[in-house]
Amino acid sequence: MPSTTAGSPPATSGPASDPTAPEPHPHPHRNPTRWLVLGVICLAQLTVLLDNTILTVAVPSLTKEMGATTADVQWMLNAYSLVQAGLLLAAGNAADRYGRKKLLALGLALFGAGSLVAALSQTTGQLIAARAGMGVGGALLMTTTLAVVVQIFDDEERPKAIGLWGAVGSLGFAAGPLIGGSLLNHFWWGSVFLINLPVAVIGLLAVLKWVPESKNGTGDRPDLVGALLSTLGMTGVVFAIISGPGHGWTSGRVLGSGITGLVVLAVFAVWESRFPYPMLDMHFFRHSRFVAAVAGGILVAFGMGGSFFLLTQHLQLVLHYDPLQTGLRMTPLALVIVVLNLTGVGARLMGKVGAPAAIAGGMTLLAAGLAMIALLGAHGYGGMLAGLIVMGAGLALSMPAMANAIMSAIPPEKAGVGAGVNGTLQECGNGLGVAVLGAVLNSRFASLLPAVATGAGSLPAALQLTRTPGERAAVQDAFASGVQSGQLVGAAAVLAGGLVSGLLLRRAERSARQSAA
Repeated sequence: MPSTTAGSPPATSGPASDPTAPEPHPHPHRNPTRWLVLGVICLAQLTVLLDNTILTVAVPSLTKEMGATTADVQWMLNAYSLVQAGLLLAAGNAADRYGRKKLLALGLALFGAGSLVAALSQTTGQLIAARAGMGVGGALLMTTTLAVVVQIFDDEERPKAIGLWGAVGSLGFAAGPLIGGSLLNHFWWGSVFLINLPVAVIGLLAVLKWVPESKNGTGDRPDLVGALLSTLGMTGVVFAIISGPGHGWTSGRVLGSGITGLVVLAVFAVWESRFPYPMLDMHFFRHSRFVAAVAGGILVAFGMGGSFFLLTQHLQLVLHYDPLQTGLRMTPLALVIVVLNLTGVGARLMGKVGAPAAIAGGMTLLAAGLAMIALLGAHGYGGMLAGLIVMGAGLALSMPAMANAIMSAIPPEKAGVGAGVNGTLQECGNGLGVAVLGAVLNSRFASLLPAVATGAGSLPAALQLTRTPGERAAVQDAFASGVQSGQLVGAAAVLAGGLVSGLLLRRAERSARQSAA
């Protein structure tokens, strides 16, 4: 980086207006390797997001080859997300304090080591422990990748950079089942973890070589109590959300962990408001822009997590596709997001219409896509395909705008904490979406079951109780109606969230302009 600042004159003794001198760079303060760094960041992010979905297709193999029980499978899937969600805020704060590059490299190393241990696991307990270790690495990666993007891109380029960062996330989500299904057709279940190793190693070497170090150099004391409280509180809440559908929302396990988590988070909020160097400055919640972005982020994740949960059930249990075929049929959504963000369409639209309109418009498209799938895709893939394309356009427009709104509402020196807030919203929103829309599905399904299958808790259980083709058709129709109801409830929630977030953001921007004037 040059030693002169953006506005300083060049240190030369020649004439001030030399016609042969080259034109000065319009943005001399920009990191010349910033797009290369973004590629490295996206590679690191891809490592984490592949693992979020790649394991789902390996569940039958794990059940057969390791003798895993249903509870074991749940913990294999949830140990990762539980640890990651609990540590996001603490990981973001540590990255701000000790260096985002250091923590990014550490996250890749932990994630790669955890993947190797998982692939070589001989028992379900070993695999669950390895997944928890991978969750620690995942928390570091999810916070530091976005924080580094915020640090190296200015306000003009940041929306496009965040859009590309989000596009890689969508690509990782869609590619997970496809890569996992392809590997399992030729290799044993451990191959779905070994695929992480080359990506993690290449990403680690690239981070050490090209990513610049950045941290908050104010010398604040570490907020160890805040880190502990946020981790315990988030773990309790996320554990309740994960356990609710399987154990019942009124069970002691769910109520106990949920209430404990909320109480601990309330203590965390009080502590943060009084500690002189808080991990999460509670004054952020006094800014309407931050509150609007937070509310919108939760509802986008709510609609996205719940809709994907319903979509996979729709494709497999209603339209009868196998897991690999299901993954293939969900790729149009991810491809639309990737194409729109790689071409910069989302960033350009946000620049023209503003963040409030981009968020409101994108979430309206997302809601419309969900409604199209519910109403047009009930009996075939053609109507669902149209809905997936519309959903992809809505997510490509709203998600980068939402992440940019959250990160721009937080000071740059707190970028890691901002990324932690963004990641926490996604985890909680996804979990709530699955829980709430799953409850709508189950309620509608139970109310429409024929008398012979009354009380059955799942589609397979209900089908086992049927005796005639007519009863089987009635059970299938009841399940399809439950999926449709859940998708429509999700669409309504996303639409309401988009309108409210857009309105709050527009009001916040208007107030800021008036204050500046």
